[in-house]
Amino acid sequence: MAETLRIKGHDYTPLTIKDSYDRRAVQFHNHIINTLGALGLGEDDIDVPLEPSGFRKYPAAATWYLEGHLLYYSFNKCGKFVENMYMVFKVIEYEVFLLVSGQQTMTEFIEKFSEEEDIEALRKDARDTLGLHHDVDDMEVINKAYKELAKEHHPDMPSGNVETFKKINRAHKLLQRELM
Repeated sequence: MAETLRIKGHDYTPLTIKDSYDRRAVQFHNHIINTLGALGLGEDDIDVPLEPSGFRKYPAAATWYLEGHLLYYSFNKCGKFVENMYMVFKVIEYEVFLLVSGQQTMTEFIEKFSEEEDIEALRKDARDTLGLHHDVDDMEVINKAYKELAKEHHPDMPSGNVETFKKINRAHKLLQRELM
């Protein structure tokens, strides 16, 4: 039985793809654009980068503008770019379904995907702050690093520093939002 992942409050089952990697990546790319098109977005409002090889381990991401907001979703827990692209498609597809069917509001939808312009750089900095390699996506590893640093820099500790403690907390929250 395949592992189930909980993403944005819903369970998803990753797909293991064993052939036609590049063709399938393009299909998922097109599905994402068509799904977001149901919200009245045109291709100029949507960016879904394709990697040169669907077989290699790359994160997949989609960025779109809706009602003046930059929305973004990325996924990097699967072994291949095409499998990550599938997960991006499934999450966006379900969230758009919830919106279109009236099961969530536009405000809730925007809150789930709203990001700052330089989110990838912020995530890299967050990992650096926690002393992690740039591609760590295991929440247990992230939580462990966070707890150790938070304990060391807590304002109540002799070596504590309020600003450093706040920076560590912001980094942890940013990575939690990415990976939960």
